[in-house]
Amino acid sequence: MPGSGSRSRATTRTARLDDLPAVLALVRQHRADAHAEGVLTGQLPGSAAAAGFRRLLGDPEHRVVLAVLSGAYAADGRAEVEQPVGLAVLGVDPLSVVLGVAQVTVDNLVVHREHRRRGVGAALLAAAAAYAHETGAGHVVAAVGGHEAERLRFFARMGFAPLTTRRIVPRETLARSLAAWQRSWLTVPAPRRPPVRRRPVARGLAAEG
Repeated sequence: MPGSGSRSRATTRTARLDDLPAVLALVRQHRADAHAEGVLTGQLPGSAAAAGFRRLLGDPEHRVVLAVLSGAYAADGRAEVEQPVGLAVLGVDPLSVVLGVAQVTVDNLVVHREHRRRGVGAALLAAAAAYAHETGAGHVVAAVGGHEAERLRFFARMGFAPLTTRRIVPRETLARSLAAWQRSWLTVPAPRRPPVRRRPVARGLAAEG
């Protein structure tokens, strides 16, 4: 994340299909930093990861942005070599569009550990701001874990305010919870029978008896 220290020469561009290895490496780092390895490992088979990344790149409602450093040269000395140092997945929140207050979402914003505090995060947010302007969105919303103190401080410095809390659950756990909830609603207790009221006996009849 950007902070004190020297600024990098990072620029941003839209990711390409051949960026898949770099994207997965940055996503795995992000999940490790968020202590989510047990929930989302990022260890997808090559074909599945490539197919998913291809779908994401082709989705008009999302944009995968890479922050890269240029300047190093390949072994033949003829072409510059890019070094991916950051990632952000940008999207347009569909509900916000329905409500007439379009918002751009920033998911999986991650900066390589060795390039933090050098302006890479700010470059990615600049890309998010440009995407918001392009799509006509009035707000930018970023997902941040409550335990990610450094990330929280960074977004606070950039003017982000707390909005909501996002929670996650494995699909199987949710299915079990829903099944238990349905059972509790299907088990309807038998209705209580109203007490039998005895008719009062006339005093005269009681005396004759």
